[in-house]
Amino acid sequence: MNTARDFNPTVFAELKALLGERATTSTAIREHHGKDESYLPDAPPDAVVFPRSTEEVRDVVGICRRHRVPMIPYGAGTSLEGHVLAIRGGVCIDLSQMNQVLVVHEDDLDATVQAGVTREQLNEHIRHSGLFFPVDPGADATLGGMSATRASGTNAVRYGTMRENVLSLKVVLADGRIIQTAHRARKSAAGYDLTRLFVGSEGTLGIITEVTVRLYPMLEAMSAAVCAFDSVDGCTQTVIQTIQMGVPIARCDIVCEKTIDAINRYKKTSYRVAPTLFFEFHGSQASVIEQAETVQSIAKEHGGKDFVWATKPEERRQLWEARHQAYFACLQLRPGARAISTDVCVPISRLAECVRESVEDVKDFIVPVPLLGHVGDGNFHLVFLVDPAKPEETELAKQFNKRLVERALRMEGSCTGEHGIGVGKQDSLRREFGEDVIGVMRSIKRMFDPDNLMNPGKVVPE
Repeated sequence: MNTARDFNPTVFAELKALLGERATTSTAIREHHGKDESYLPDAPPDAVVFPRSTEEVRDVVGICRRHRVPMIPYGAGTSLEGHVLAIRGGVCIDLSQMNQVLVVHEDDLDATVQAGVTREQLNEHIRHSGLFFPVDPGADATLGGMSATRASGTNAVRYGTMRENVLSLKVVLADGRIIQTAHRARKSAAGYDLTRLFVGSEGTLGIITEVTVRLYPMLEAMSAAVCAFDSVDGCTQTVIQTIQMGVPIARCDIVCEKTIDAINRYKKTSYRVAPTLFFEFHGSQASVIEQAETVQSIAKEHGGKDFVWATKPEERRQLWEARHQAYFACLQLRPGARAISTDVCVPISRLAECVRESVEDVKDFIVPVPLLGHVGDGNFHLVFLVDPAKPEETELAKQFNKRLVERALRMEGSCTGEHGIGVGKQDSLRREFGEDVIGVMRSIKRMFDPDNLMNPGKVVPE
C-alpha cells in the first residue's frame, strides 16, 4: 500500500499552494479514493485533490507532469474493474466539486456540464423542461466518469450508450493543453473523431472536465412491467424475437430466480421468484399499448406469465430502483463476500445460446451464481460471490469468467459491454483483439501520454 510518507513533499507543497485545503494526504480520504466496487485489492493514492475548474485541473496536471507523478481521475468510485485504483501511487484528481450544469440548450436538445455532475443531478436540473438524459447505469455516476468508461445501462436498447450520447468533450491533456473535441452540431466530418477516442479511454489519454450530451423529450406515455417466466431460456428467446421484430422497447433487463429472490429480500418486494424480464415502453398512448400487446404475445409463447404493470411515475421509479439494486442485493446472498461481475455482450441472435451455456457452466461453482443484465442489447452479467480471505475462490471465479469471455468471443461478442477494462479485464482485451490491435492502442497511449502518467496500468496491457 502506498503511504503519504513516500510522497515527494515538494509536489504536495505545490498542490497545497494551488488548492489550499482542497489538497490532502489524509489517510481516511486517501483510503476512500483507493477502492471502487470491484473485487481488486485497494490501492490508495499518495494525495487527493479537489479542483473546481478546468484551469485548476490543468495546473494540477502541470505540477504532476514536472515531477513525473501519476494522475488518477476520480468521479463517484462506482466502477467495477479497478479504474480508480492508484496502483502506481500518485495523485487522485477527484472531480466531484466540478458539479455545475453550465448551459442547457432546450431548443437543440443538448446540455453542457462539468465532469462531476451526476446523471440524476442533470435530470433534476432539466425536469421542468420536459427533457431528460437517458443513459442510466444504475449508480448515480458522474457524467465525466460515465464518458470515460463508455457507460451504458437499462435504456441503451433504445437510446444508446455514452458513445452515442456525447456530442463533445473538454479534455486536459498530459502536456497541459486544454482541447475541445467537437462543437454542438449533431454531425460533422471534420477531421479525426477525437470525441469517440476519449469516450471509453478511462482517463489514460487525458482528463475529461466538461461533457456536452444529447437530451431527449419526455414522451407522451411511459409504462413499465415485470414478467416472470418458466425458464431463463424463455426470457432470452422473448428478447431475441422482440428485437428482431423491431418492437421499439425502451428498456429490457433480465434477472434470474436467484437474483429476484435477493431483490425481494433486500427491497422488501414480492415479485414472483422465477426468471424475470423488466420492460419499459415509451411513445404515444396508442404505440405503448401496441408495443406492450406485441411483447406480451411473444412472452406468452415462451412461458411468460401475466405482466405486472407500473404506469405511474412513482411505480416505474420503484420498479427500476429494484432492478438497479440487484447487484447490491446479490451481495447480501453471502454477507462479507466481494463480487466478481462478468460483462460479456454478444450479437442478439446468439444471446440465448450464450446465456444457456453460461448458466450450465456455472452450476458447479461453490455458491449459486446470480444472473442479471441488459439483454435488450445482448449484454448480461454473472455475479460470482467470493470470500476475500480465500484467494482460491477468486481464482476459480476468474477461470469461469475466462471461459465465459472465450464463449462470447467465439460468438463474435465482446469481453465487456459496459464495465470497461481498467485493471481487471486486460487479459480479456488481449484475447479479444490480439497483439496487432493492442499495439495500435499502445501507440495512441504513448502519443498522448509519453511519460505514462495518466492513470497508468489501466486499459492497455503493458
